[in-house]
Amino acid sequence: MSYFNNLPEIYYNFMVNGDDKLFIVRDITANVRPLKNTLDNITLYDLYDIIDGETPEIISNKFYGSPKYHWAIMMANQRYDYLNDFPLPYDRLVQYGIDKYGEGNIYDTHHYEDENGFVVNSDYPSATPIDNITYEERINESKRTIKLVSLQIIQQMTSEFERLMA
Repeated sequence: MSYFNNLPEIYYNFMVNGDDKLFIVRDITANVRPLKNTLDNITLYDLYDIIDGETPEIISNKFYGSPKYHWAIMMANQRYDYLNDFPLPYDRLVQYGIDKYGEGNIYDTHHYEDENGFVVNSDYPSATPIDNITYEERINESKRTIKLVSLQIIQQMTSEFERLMA
């Protein structure tokens, strides 16, 4: 089952070369709130650290035997943005840092922290500078650990989703 195949179809007008054209598209705004409530009540899961280069499809195939449950992994972890909610491989993270802060600026100071990791002013007695790339690495690493629910729960999610979209 593909997530998008079960979404309802709607008619939508698109402007194509200056002309209005009517297309049939999937309604990606369909509400699946009851499915979210089910996910919020799941207490039994395994934690998994994403390996550089793994996508939700790769993880789904690795643990559930098929890439088709990628959407369930994303929903179970409340990660909806395929590009920004999953960790970047290190080389792409560095490039992201260069793009964000400018060539030669990834080692400039982003902020200062005290011995407990709290952000402080630069004149604070134990202030330690944290550079831009370290700051981005921390954010990236915070995206690495995800929850993996059992295949039985994934199948239950799939059945419930199909029922909600019928």
